[in-house]
Amino acid sequence: MEKRKIKNTTNLIGSMIKYNFRIVFAGRFIWFMLSALAFYIFIAIMGVLNGASADEEYVYGILIFPAILLIFYPMTFGIQNDVDAGILEILFGIPDYRYKVWLVRLVLVFVLVSIILFGFAVLSYIFLTPISLIEMTFQIMFPVFFLGSMAFMFSTIIKNGNGTAVVMVILGVLALFLQNITERTMWNIFLNPFNVPNNMSELVWEGITLKNRIFLTTGAVVFILYGLFNLQKREKFI
Repeated sequence: MEKRKIKNTTNLIGSMIKYNFRIVFAGRFIWFMLSALAFYIFIAIMGVLNGASADEEYVYGILIFPAILLIFYPMTFGIQNDVDAGILEILFGIPDYRYKVWLVRLVLVFVLVSIILFGFAVLSYIFLTPISLIEMTFQIMFPVFFLGSMAFMFSTIIKNGNGTAVVMVILGVLALFLQNITERTMWNIFLNPFNVPNNMSELVWEGITLKNRIFLTTGAVVFILYGLFNLQKREKFI
């Protein structure tokens, strides 16, 4: 009896996870994963052919953009996918349930992306250079968490996937443009913790990196809370 209960609970959780992924990725998850993998392989091969030094700094650089690609669609089109699937009206009909649903989805997406990134890190370890798999995945998840949470927030404001995508692309280009200014500061979203400046001590760089990670985490939490707050405004979604 107890085993059957555990089995039913496990099946229920598994079905819930699959259902939410199907909604968030609109049934196209495998294509996004393959696209991120192809993008990662392309960047890695081009770097090797161009004589790039295969080290932790290089691996971080080639992993961060496939990671952003993985997080981009589910966060920018998540609300619109709910609307298209006819689920948003149901979520708003159950008090406070929409918060739980989206919190679960956010956790699921970030966990899934971290698992895929760990897999990419393993490929880098095998084919490029020995790296700390856990640390590499952990460090890349900071900008992924920040940008993914930002995309979720804007999706609750704009309420349109294409519009949110345009805004995120513009902000991403702006962040890359400002990278030369913020390169060695805690405000650099794409800061590479493994790229220690030649004229800076490792201790100082570790302090900057720590502040950067605190900034990204705090910003991501604020974005998520504001996005969940926006979900209270039923009349703006229905």
